Amino acid sequence: MGALPVLYSFRRCPYAMRARLALAVSGQANELREVVLSAKPAAMLDASPKGTVPVLVLPGGEVIDESLDIMRWALARNDPAHWLAPPGASAEAMDALIAGNDGAFKQHLDRYKYPNHYPQESGGDAMSFALKHRNEAGHWLAQLDARLGDGWLFGAQASLADMAILPFIRQFAHIDADWFAAQPWPRLGAWLTAFEAGALFAGVMEKQAPWQSARD
Repeated sequence: MGALPVLYSFRRCPYAMRARLALAVSGQANELREVVLSAKPAAMLDASPKGTVPVLVLPGGEVIDESLDIMRWALARNDPAHWLAPPGASAEAMDALIAGNDGAFKQHLDRYKYPNHYPQESGGDAMSFALKHRNEAGHWLAQLDARLGDGWLFGAQASLADMAILPFIRQFAHIDADWFAAQPWPRLGAWLTAFEAGALFAGVMEKQAPWQSARD
């Protein structure tokens, strides 16, 4: 057997999570290296100096260090669940929804979860700042809820868009789980619950000991 692709990951990072989901569903074997973000291994930084996870290093030395590119690489090799081409969804429509998640929603999510990281924007009132961004994010979440009539964002089966977005919805929901559960988003809540209860999610969330090379 030849060398496996190496995936540098951090278990709770939603970007790394969606990369692991695609690798898992595609059946692509890989060497998973769990990273401590405060002590990033030199081998990861050599491969991708920007220092963010995920980073996938292929056996030939090619580096893929954007989460969506890792997802598409894995699914292009094998897509048994048809995430790239679910019935009734175009690649352009999925890409547009993912862009909404990775753009405006992610900005609101970061400011809701980490308001103290933005003192110049918050004007010193971190609580009000966080709630403002929670409310702004809520408008987009309500739109997602309205899309989920058949259980998934593009109909009756999971797609690339679902699996690229769900890790971020999970992160948002866990900031204040009681508040999230009380919102009028029943389809969104059911979508997230089903995702978290699934075997695929359980498999990619197994805890790993931090990896370090002899150089670190």
